[in-house]
Amino acid sequence: MSQPNQFSLLKQRRFAPFFWTQFLGAFNDNLFKTALVVIITFDALSWTTLAPSTITNLIPGLFILPYVLFSATAGQLADKFEKSRLTRFVKWLEVGIMCLAGIGWVTHHLWLLIAAVVGMGVHSTLFGPVKYAYLPQQLKPEELIGGNGVTEMGTFVGILMGEVLGAVLVVQQPHGLMLEAAATILVAGLGVAAAYRIPNSPAPAPDLKISWNFIGESIRNINFSRKNRSVFLSMLGNSWFWFYGALVLAQFPVYAKDYLHGDHGAFVLLLTIFSLGVGSGSLLCERLSGHKVEIGLVPFGSIGLTVFGVDLYFASLAFHESAMALAAGPHLDALALLAHHGMWRILFDVLMIGMFGGFFIVPLFALIQLRCDPAHISRTIAGMNILNALFMVAAAGLAIVLLGQGLSIPQLFLVTAVLNAVVALYIFSLVPEFLMRFLAWLLIHTIHRVHTVDAQRIPAEGAAVLVCNHVSYVDAIVIGAASPRPIRFVMDHRIFKLPLLGWIFRTARAIPIAPAKEDPWLMEKAYIDIAQALHEGDLVCIFPEGQLTRTGDINEFKGGIAKIVERTKVPVIPMALRGLWGHMLSRNKENVFERAFRSGLRSRLSLAVGVPVAPQDVTPEDLKQRVAALRGDWK
Repeated sequence: MSQPNQFSLLKQRRFAPFFWTQFLGAFNDNLFKTALVVIITFDALSWTTLAPSTITNLIPGLFILPYVLFSATAGQLADKFEKSRLTRFVKWLEVGIMCLAGIGWVTHHLWLLIAAVVGMGVHSTLFGPVKYAYLPQQLKPEELIGGNGVTEMGTFVGILMGEVLGAVLVVQQPHGLMLEAAATILVAGLGVAAAYRIPNSPAPAPDLKISWNFIGESIRNINFSRKNRSVFLSMLGNSWFWFYGALVLAQFPVYAKDYLHGDHGAFVLLLTIFSLGVGSGSLLCERLSGHKVEIGLVPFGSIGLTVFGVDLYFASLAFHESAMALAAGPHLDALALLAHHGMWRILFDVLMIGMFGGFFIVPLFALIQLRCDPAHISRTIAGMNILNALFMVAAAGLAIVLLGQGLSIPQLFLVTAVLNAVVALYIFSLVPEFLMRFLAWLLIHTIHRVHTVDAQRIPAEGAAVLVCNHVSYVDAIVIGAASPRPIRFVMDHRIFKLPLLGWIFRTARAIPIAPAKEDPWLMEKAYIDIAQALHEGDLVCIFPEGQLTRTGDINEFKGGIAKIVERTKVPVIPMALRGLWGHMLSRNKENVFERAFRSGLRSRLSLAVGVPVAPQDVTPEDLKQRVAALRGDWK
């Protein structure tokens, strides 16, 4: 059954008004902040005596400071109050802040504009928990990855448009400051209008008592999130992305001016390319993930952030050496820079950093929304915002210190890329599920084309036993890649001795089993482990044939499945793999090269999922018939 396109959500009231409210908020944030950064960078002497690099790193730090102070309170408010009403309050607050900023523009008062930066930080702090708690409340689980992708795309398109318009308006003479003030107030008003169309979204915890002790509540929020290991480490991964992004993006104004020898148009060009990258990466997530939360994309994104971050350093050095003559002349506009040798490589690196950032961030958001306690989701998002803020403040501080110690901006890019590799390895060592899903995703999306039939029958929560025919050594990887949640596989203990596959299955907490005549103790332990896993609400998958097929036909189902169900009383879901017979890791005796050429570079596979069977109706013979019917004649 075909999945609806993610853009169809933009036609529905449960998503569209929220989307435009979020879009306009991101647009206005950057319409204001970019104009301020451009003025400070390219007209600093008429505003302040501080160094431009100090101010451009200070502004992001001040913007996210309210996240540290008020996120805990914002999370409680979002859980206690109905979300559309709370959103309208936040958007009216934005109107007031933009009026304050307008006075700052007109009176040429820098610190009034800095106060408005902090005010917009408060606005974003209050809206953040509402935003990410609203999506899982209004969208189905299979719509979450697409909804998050469209939201992130809209956010970064809004950022892009705000950055471009802010940089263009503020330098218009003689009325640039007035135009900037009017535009920000107008956009804030449009945001209010969109907020009044958001449908009612009931509070998950209306009886919650608000704690105004933001320090104590912040600690409680983070400690609560730590109880769910995958959620908490996803929060840390999310915060690391914002550290990376803040460290890189804050350098763009001075980088464009001093290293590319460009004017404010060069700065806008860098931001445009980066935002297009994040937007396109966010949208591609749904296609690459197959309409489910695919955390295998997170390591993929992390690899790209490091590879292209390192190359940006080398590309910057090459450009700077070849463009020394530009330093003596006037600053170049974007079109003039595009004609210069080496600029396209820099832009490609920036685009790829943005795109792989989208692959990294969207699955993490969706995973947090899917696996978090629904009654605590806003406070979990608030806890994540606190971590984000701390990481971004640390990024601003690190940039100021390293630049003060004499590092160049390209060297700062290199340090960030190397740090990303170290942090990624650390996080993936703590949660091997990320790396295991990445390897599975890579196998399924490079060597095979997998089509799933009725995959929604795999339950999103609760215990169940999956049974499937056993064709090859990669059966578990294909099934695991198609599942929206982790599966505990019961597998022959000898498979764990294979170099790569053994590591993958141990990482996935697969349960080893042996025949009773070979190792009765291991067999009994396997049944105990299966019962424990089902008791904890996990999915368990077994291959009742007990061994790989040697003929392509389905062998007799052994009685172990009846023993499992008798102990645990959980539903059993039959499944059938189609197209794997003849795989190089199957026991087909035909010539391996003939099989490889026959199937082509990307062989076609299918996983069909049947109707759940009640525990009292389970028999090995009936399950075999159901699996055979699902498979049909396609081996």
